[in-house]
Formats: sequence, structure tokens, C-alpha cells
Amino acid sequence: MTAALALITLGVADVARATRFYQALGFALSLSQSRETISFFAAGGVVLALFGRADLAADAGLSDTPRGPFGGITLARNLPSKGAVDRVFEQALAAGATVLKEPEDTGWGGYSGYVADPDGHPVELAWNPFFPLREDGTIDLPA
Repeated sequence: MTAALALITLGVADVARATRFYQALGFALSLSQSRETISFFAAGGVVLALFGRADLAADAGLSDTPRGPFGGITLARNLPSKGAVDRVFEQALAAGATVLKEPEDTGWGGYSGYVADPDGHPVELAWNPFFPLREDGTIDLPA
């Protein structure tokens, strides 16, 4: 069997606030599976979950100690054009994100910017001409 990521879970300070933020970015909330303490979103073949930070740490057998401003991971949403990056970037700001890096042309030939979600998780919004997108927004990764 080929390895596949099934879920990406973010530890958040306020599940309801984080849920509203990701809904504002266009992610579809699973009403049948989500609860007050956890939210699940369809995210292009992977499920994005939002769970209380302390509860997630306890579930993993870790202490919930403060971390630095960068935790070593980013989320990325690829979009079909530079204009789409700019539009979704503005939507993210309106939904409570903070600017980490304004959208700009990249050295690798694309266009991207970064926002921090309300819990500080970095989210890249990008157009990558080398990663074609399918109708459903997932990447058609060349072999």
C-alpha cells in the first residue's frame, strides 16, 4: 500500500474561533463528524482537524509547553492564479489572519504569501505554475 497522509491536526486555543477562520478560507466543515471540541474539514484528499492545543498535547503524551514563533511546519493552499492568491489572502486577513509575508513573485517561478491563522500557524497561499490543479483544487503532482 502506498503511504498517504489521512489527517493533519492543528492544536488551537479556541476551536470555535479556528473553525470560523478555516470556514472563511473556504474549507468545508463536516457537520456530521465535528463536535464542540473538535472540527473536521475536507481538505483535498486529506482531513484537516482542529483540536484544543492542550488536549492534543495530552493525546500525544506531550507537555503543552510554549513554542517559538515557528514550529517547523506550514500549511499551504495552492490556487489557480496570482489574482486568486491575492483574493484569498485578503479573505484570510478579513477572517482574522495576520500578515507574515505579502504575496510576491518567488525565485522558483511562482507567486506566494504567508498569513498566520488566529493561533499563529503559518499558512502559505500560493500559485505554482509547475503544479497543475485539478477541478477540486488538489495538485496533479507530475511524476
